[in-house]
Amino acid sequence: MKTATAKKSNKRVEDLKVRGFFRLNIVNPDGSIAGDTGWEENQVVNTGFQAFLQLLVAGSAGSLRASHAALGTGTVPATNATTLNGELTESAGRCALTTGTTGSTAVNYTFTLNSGVISAASTIQNVGLFSGSTQAGGTMFAGKTYATSALATNQAVNGTYNITFQ
Repeated sequence: MKTATAKKSNKRVEDLKVRGFFRLNIVNPDGSIAGDTGWEENQVVNTGFQAFLQLLVAGSAGSLRASHAALGTGTVPATNATTLNGELTESAGRCALTTGTTGSTAVNYTFTLNSGVISAASTIQNVGLFSGSTQAGGTMFAGKTYATSALATNQAVNGTYNITFQ
């Protein structure tokens, strides 16, 4: 017969943490870096957990995958956010993601907002991942704010986003 202590010590508990990190570089026309956020941790929003992770594991036809990134001028997304505050809505829409993996524990995304896409200088300060290419469509997976950065019309933004499973 096992004691309560033995039962407790035989119990196996596994915790899975999903964490996101991003890094943005503002690039001048000559290729030099005008701004770098450094690596910042983000938050996965409620719809991100449900539509991108829970429904995927359940094998649901309604599961989503991140396909685009957006930049904005607004505040940090709330846990129930579905859009990015102050999202830049220039003619090119959101930035398409290139997707890769690192081992069995991370998904890596890269994207570029090309120079000349925005028609007016902006002070950007947030980023997000989405399942759709326009602000009117798609679901938000994750997002976060960072220190404000001035973005001129002749500058590009290169972004890297990592989602890790620990």
